[in-house]
Parts: sequence; C-alpha cells; structure tokens
Amino acid sequence: MEQFVEFAGNHPQLFLAFSVVLGLLVWNIFGEKLSGVVSLLPQEATLLINHENALILDVREDNEYTQGHILNALHIPVSQLSARMDKLEKYRNRPIIASCRSGSRSGYACRMLKKNGFERVHNLKGGIMAWENAGLPLTKGKTKSK
Repeated sequence: MEQFVEFAGNHPQLFLAFSVVLGLLVWNIFGEKLSGVVSLLPQEATLLINHENALILDVREDNEYTQGHILNALHIPVSQLSARMDKLEKYRNRPIIASCRSGSRSGYACRMLKKNGFERVHNLKGGIMAWENAGLPLTKGKTKSK
C-alpha cells in the first residue's frame, strides 16, 4: 500500500488516468443497474415482442432507418425524442425496446424515457448490428413515424 501511495505521488498523471479508467469500468458494470434500464439481447427482445407486444423504438437518423429496420418499428430520431415524447403516450403500458446502430444512442433514449415516467423500458444490446448478427430480419423502406 505504501508503494501505491508513493507511485501516486510520483506519477500524478498516470494515477489520474488509472482513476478515470477504473471509474469508467465501474460505471460500465453498474451503470445499467443504477439507471433502471434493462439491456436485452436480440433473442430476448424477440420474446418480449412476441409475448408482450413490445414496441420497438428506432432512434437512428432517417438515412440509417431506411437502410434497414426491425419490422413495425416506430421511428423517432434521438435528436427529436424529447419534442415528440407525446407520440409515445399511447404505448406507456407496453414494454418499449429502444434500438439504434450499436446500443449507445438507444441507451440515452431509454434514460430519457425513464425520466419521463415510462417504466418498462429496455435497450437492444448491441443495437441493429447485434440484431443482424443474430440472423434476425430487417425490412427496408421509407421512414414511418406514427
């Protein structure tokens, strides 16, 4: 322990970098539990869609959405989500699975939905890329926002 304190005193930049990396690692492991958002693998998401009529909320931009999206997904880009939150009111009692390309933007969208009182919010872990890698189908076409 004494050597650790000496190292921290002699190398403050390295100690700071170590602290930041350690903090990010802890946030990555426990952040999901703290936010109350559950991440689902694509197979888990299909079960929720099929058994509980979950809504897929695609938060990607228009050009990404038209290249391929999950069938019957509601498209609201994350940049417009707070302004269009009223479009989701009728789905308040259904599970909502947010999706984006990799799962990052949809995680932000999930936290925004939680702050607005939506309880059954899930993030598609790995996003559309994981959906495709699991061999699940995508449909192509124009933007369809309800």
